[in-house]
Amino acid sequence: MLDAEIISSLQNARIKNLVKLRNRRPRDRQGIFIAEGYRAISRGLERGVVPEEVYFSPDWFLGENEPALLEDAKNKGATLFELTKVAFEKVAYRDRPEGILAVFKQWSHQLDEIELSDSPFLLIAESIEKPGNLGTILRSADAAGVDAVICCDSVTDLFNPNVVRSSTGVLFSMPTVMTSTRETIDWLSKKGIRSVATTPHAEDFHTAVDLTGPIAIVMGSEQFGLSETWLDACQQQVRIPMAGQADSLNVAMATLVTLFEAVRQRTLSS
Repeated sequence: MLDAEIISSLQNARIKNLVKLRNRRPRDRQGIFIAEGYRAISRGLERGVVPEEVYFSPDWFLGENEPALLEDAKNKGATLFELTKVAFEKVAYRDRPEGILAVFKQWSHQLDEIELSDSPFLLIAESIEKPGNLGTILRSADAAGVDAVICCDSVTDLFNPNVVRSSTGVLFSMPTVMTSTRETIDWLSKKGIRSVATTPHAEDFHTAVDLTGPIAIVMGSEQFGLSETWLDACQQQVRIPMAGQADSLNVAMATLVTLFEAVRQRTLSS
């Protein structure tokens, strides 16, 4: 039997604070964030990232693995709280709760902390606005095997619940740096890493440009694309061919397409 404090009142201070953590200011002020769902929390634990607190409600569980996950979190130092069905519904961020939610400490990485592979492969995302897109971008970067994601002049924050959710827990394993465009450009130059800008105005298709060797794929914001600063700084520009009326793809989709062309080329050249 799990040893956990039971919370039923919607007026409980912890319940109220969990609701507040949906917003950036309380998250940043307290230096914490929430992750909801079995997959995200289990991936955090697998990477050695232990939550400070875990809130659960068996009435919402979808399977039979949740008790083992809770026991693992408790053994690693997390404090458990059992909520009634109504109380968990109050704090849940998802439309269909899974009955488990955890509070983690925020973290930060710097450019010089990135562990580069022998042939560095990086993804740079400038001024991404939608948290769901950023989370999906992290997931795609993980699938493609990039060394790190660098978010320049980001509009959304890394610990937005929609980033955490759409990353499916990859947030815990993908090295992600939040920094400025200028610092990133200077760092790439120092490291000798070539940067390739993606823009619908480029002449060359992404399949026609060499994406092997030390490289950084640079993606722009949903609304405005890449800034002139990045377009000027990159050694090459590429575009994805568009056969229909649409002149561009969603940034998360465009990231996936471009990254896996790079993966294809890098696999063939290895």
